[in-house]
Order: sequence, then C-alpha cells, then structure tokens
Amino acid sequence: MMPKRNRSGFTLVELLMVMVVLAVIMAIVIPQFYSRHKQAQEAALKSDLKILRNAIASFQADTGYYPKQLSDMTGSAAPAQGYDSTGTAAAITSSDYKGPYIQAVPTDPVSKAAFTYSVASPTVGSITSSAAGNGLDGTAYSTW
Repeated sequence: MMPKRNRSGFTLVELLMVMVVLAVIMAIVIPQFYSRHKQAQEAALKSDLKILRNAIASFQADTGYYPKQLSDMTGSAAPAQGYDSTGTAAAITSSDYKGPYIQAVPTDPVSKAAFTYSVASPTVGSITSSAAGNGLDGTAYSTW
C-alpha cells in the first residue's frame, strides 16, 4: 500500500478544464458586448440624424433656404448665403435667422467622420450617414 500524500495544488487536468470553461464563457460573452456596442452606435446615429434634420427644417422654415454647410446652423448670427431647393445660392436676410439651431455639428457615431450633407438638386438639404455597410437591421447606413 502506498502512503497517503497531502495535495497542495491543482493537477494539470484540473487547470485545463478551468481554462476550457473560461474560454467557452468568453466565446459567448464577447460577441454580446460587441452587439450592444453596435446597437448603441446605431441608436446614437438615428438620434443625431433626427436632430440634424429637425435643425435643417427649422433653418429652412425661418430663412426660406437650406444652409450651405451644417456649421451655418451653429452660429448666433445669420450666414450670408443659403441654397434654395434647386441648389442655387441666395442671400439670407439676417432678421429671418433665429439660430443657433444646434450647438455643434456632431460626427457620425458609426463612421467617426462627418455626415453627408447634400446641396445639389434634387436632394438639397438632405443629410445621411457617411458610414459604409449595413446596420444590424440589414439596411445600408447611407439610406438612414
């Protein structure tokens, strides 16, 4: 009969089993974190687009023109010019301007770049995401 030995550590098999269990847990959890991060980015994108579209609509309703650039909506003084619905530049009457309409122009939270703002006919005043690819719902960011 062999003498009993006091065990004071883990065997290699026990350590390997713990590592396998941890790897399986990580394989399940990490994609969930990525998905949540992507959902948050997309929610921020939708919110930013709505805010910018409302600001553009308010600017256009007050002045009769679309801003030449998005930063024209951040000033307390009226910009010199805007675009009409055909994309033709025209002078803005400063008394019609009720801005600022937004505090600052945000960047696209998905692409980390500037939003795409159109000043060409027939899409004058439209704003879309500058991100390439599709959202979690399968639609292209550029159509949002």
